[in-house]
Amino acid sequence: MALQDLTADMLTRIRNACRNRAKQVLVLNNKLNRGVAEVLLKEGYIRSFEFVADGRQGLLRVDLKYGPRGEMLIHHLERVSRTGCRIYRSVEELPRPMSGLGIAIVSTSYGVMSDRECREKRIGGEVVATVG
Repeated sequence: MALQDLTADMLTRIRNACRNRAKQVLVLNNKLNRGVAEVLLKEGYIRSFEFVADGRQGLLRVDLKYGPRGEMLIHHLERVSRTGCRIYRSVEELPRPMSGLGIAIVSTSYGVMSDRECREKRIGGEVVATVG
């Protein structure tokens, strides 16, 4: 079965692994998924990620992060822009998940970054996902 939306698959695997309290999860590797993982790492939602060769396009091993008492840091992880319906927003229209406590992951012409970075640099783009 061919996957159509690799980023939605990545977010679903991370969401399911968090619910199961897994320490690591393997996701498919592509440029957008690496960018999403970098934003999650920078914002403190995951511990680390690394490339794992598998003879094809490769995989990303994502080490999940939990609170000091084992509580989940990722409560809400949702794909916003989909394959059939892309969602583009200017910098003024970027969402503020959980009233600013969460982040929106945005794909811009300068790379994948969080909504906070987009507001600092005054650029908009495609809203990939929201994390809270």
